[in-house]
This record gives sequence, structure tokens and C-alpha cells, in this order.
Amino acid sequence: MTDWLVSIVVGLNRVSNALGRMLAPIGVMPGWLSATLVAVATGVAMLVMFKFTSNQRAIKGVRRSIRANRMAAGLFKDNFRLGIRSQIRVVLGALHLLLLALVPMLVMTVPMVLLLAQLGQWYQTAPLPVGGEAVVTAKFNSDAGAPMPAIELAPDNAFEDLSGPVRVVSQGEICWSIRAKHPGYHTLRFRIDGRTVEKELAVGKGVMRVSTVRPGPDWSQVLLNPLEEPFDGRSTVRSIGIEYPARSGWASGPDNWVIYWFVVSLVAGFCLRGALKVNF
Repeated sequence: MTDWLVSIVVGLNRVSNALGRMLAPIGVMPGWLSATLVAVATGVAMLVMFKFTSNQRAIKGVRRSIRANRMAAGLFKDNFRLGIRSQIRVVLGALHLLLLALVPMLVMTVPMVLLLAQLGQWYQTAPLPVGGEAVVTAKFNSDAGAPMPAIELAPDNAFEDLSGPVRVVSQGEICWSIRAKHPGYHTLRFRIDGRTVEKELAVGKGVMRVSTVRPGPDWSQVLLNPLEEPFDGRSTVRSIGIEYPARSGWASGPDNWVIYWFVVSLVAGFCLRGALKVNF
């Protein structure tokens, strides 16, 4: 079951990564501007998807009924029975609208989750600056306290290996401290058990697509870290992560970017629903 689910998520990630390359202009814009444009575009996309996956005629009819019953409740407020009946019909109409919105919301769930995973690679963390230091941690599929395999980080001109490997046997981890030397996307190569495993390293400034973790066969981690192929269950390595600095700003960063995206896309949707003739 788990392997089957991981395979599905990996396949979806490959598609979303291919489409996510269209987000490359994000890297040349100010963070707040790209975040705003992406949120507005998302709001428009959600409106279009809702329009073509929902029963617009039924939604329009239910809204008309709700308005009529609200007017009846106000006009006949001295008639207790009629007023209660009208209010009940308003509540039932609201529930009917929720049911009519269920199908389009389900249709939008998968693409929106994949989009958020892609955007998180841009707005969650910052790349490692030139001269900046970071800890690289490899976690292993071994029991706590068990002997760990021999492993080494291959030298590269893109970074300087400051210390390591430092073994944390109780956690089944091995760590290195590195210093970035050249901007761009680079590859960390680890030699282990006669084979080489890799992890992407992003060095630079501004907005870059950053993969913090190359995950193991956990579908939730694979979904949240879509850029690199996960390790399979037979691999000695469970995951490799890099401690990048958190991005800061009112439109980006661990605590801000999702809230900003949600609010701006919601406002854009409400503002443009009349122009796109969408009922919801």
C-alpha cells in the first residue's frame, strides 16, 4: 500500500516538476511581486476550474432561492411560522451550495497540493549564500546505535568541507559542515557501499528553487519535497537534508508565504468572479 502510494506521488511530482519549470521567471523578480502574481494567477485558475467542474445553473438557482427566502423572512417577520420556514430554507440552501461545491473542490485538491509543494521550494527557504555555512545530514535505515556504513563526501570546487563526517550513532545520522564557494545549482556526491548517491545544493542570493531534503519512501515527505527522486526502501540511506537559511519577508518565509498566497488568491477570486461569470 505504502509503496503503491509513493509511486503515485513520485509520478505526480515528475509531472508537476516539468510544469514547475514554467515558474522560472520567479527567480528574476522581487519576491513580493512574484508571490503576488502567482497568487492572482492561482485565484483565476481556481475560478476557471470551479466554473467548468461545477453545475453553474444549479448554483445560480439555489442562490436565487436563498435570496427569495431571505426576503420572505424579512417581509413576514410577524408571521412566526412563515418566518421560521423561510429561515430553514435558507440554511438548507446553504447546505445545498456546499454539496454543489464538493465536486469542484475535490477536482482542485490534487493540482493545488502539487502547486503548493512547488511554491514551497521557492518561498520557504533561501539558498545558501556564497561564503555561507550549512550542516548536511544523512540519515540511515539502521536501528539506533547500530554500526553505520563507511561514507565520504566527494570533494567539489562548489563547496568547502569544513568538518565531517560526524557520526551521531544514537540517531543513525552522519553530518558534515560545508561552506559554499560558487553560486548556482551543484551536486553533493556521497560514496557509500560502493555506490554514489547525490543531493542537490543551491547557492546564491535572491529567490531560487531550493530542495531542502532528498526524502526516503514516505509519501508525505515525497509530496512535500518533490524536486529530487526519493530513496527507495532498499537503500542504505533514508534521507539527506541541508539546513538552508529560512527566507524572511511579509510575502515569503516559513510562516508567511502560504498565508499570503491564500489571502491574495481568495481576494483575486472574489474580485474577478463577476468578470468571469462564475457562481459559487
